Amino acid sequence: MRILSVAFVLLCLTGVGLKLADSPGSQVALFANHFLEQLDDDQKSIATMPYDSDKRVDWHFIPKKTRKGLMLRNMNAAQRVAALRMLRSALSEAGYGKASKIMLLEGVLRELEGEDRTWERDPHKYFVTLFGTPGDEGKWGLSFEGHHLSMNFSFSDGALVDSTPQFFAANPATVMNDVSGPLGKGTRVLRDEEQLAFDLVASLETGQKDIAIIDQDAPEEIRFAGEAQAKVDEPVGITYREMSEESKALLTKLVNTYIDAVTEPVADERRAQIEEDGWDGVHFAWAGPTKPGIGHYYRVQGKRFLIEFVNTQADAAGNPANHIHCVWRDLSGDFDLTP
Repeated sequence: MRILSVAFVLLCLTGVGLKLADSPGSQVALFANHFLEQLDDDQKSIATMPYDSDKRVDWHFIPKKTRKGLMLRNMNAAQRVAALRMLRSALSEAGYGKASKIMLLEGVLRELEGEDRTWERDPHKYFVTLFGTPGDEGKWGLSFEGHHLSMNFSFSDGALVDSTPQFFAANPATVMNDVSGPLGKGTRVLRDEEQLAFDLVASLETGQKDIAIIDQDAPEEIRFAGEAQAKVDEPVGITYREMSEESKALLTKLVNTYIDAVTEPVADERRAQIEEDGWDGVHFAWAGPTKPGIGHYYRVQGKRFLIEFVNTQADAAGNPANHIHCVWRDLSGDFDLTP
């Protein structure tokens, strides 16, 4: 496994420290400008692009040889700290913890795949891009992306107005092998995203399961991967309104797991939006078997949000259905765009 800088490990484990009392938009802009001040001219030319660049909506989570933006590996320690502080300012402690561990899972993959691996598997192979000029006037954007992680934020006149697509993934979903490094055997980075859904589908009565389970086989991948907008059909599955109180509580907890990845004021806005639209119309759908170790998928869709989760691929050690992809989309328009 590649040895990470002390600063990077501490950031992963401690969460960077206290946040400012400013609005999320102003706070992220402050850290964005601090990051830019650390860069030389060549680095700035790589890390910055116009707001209306097509690259702003060009996102994906698959491994790639290169991506838009400036790679953490091509920064010095102080620059990496500044980049990660900027990301932390847009996320919650829980969200930043997941992002940090997903980056560290690249070291686990490096070890499990060995010398014959196809990809580098470097925890520093994550890229930072700023679109436009960070500040309290006009529009600007932030992308933090690499294998199994894509965080996208849009700002307008000082406000953080969109925080999607929000994509997390984990391979292995559960670390089942003895590995070196900070993420040992038993680590389950996206535990709640998976376990709460298993608990929810198990809580449904027989007739309710018949409504909720839309297919006996799980799809291979989430829909709309890499697309700027999620082009959804009418929701399917069982509605919140039809559920028991136990199931309603589990669905609410599951949705909040995705909501609470971002900084608290933005998470509160997401929750308020669902309350405004009405929980009764939120649909939960499942595909595949309802036990671990076999490919499974679920979808939660409200009027203005979509969650998708899939776990069908084997992990790097060959353990079946141990490789999670999951995403939160804004159906009113990702990247602060009209769909």
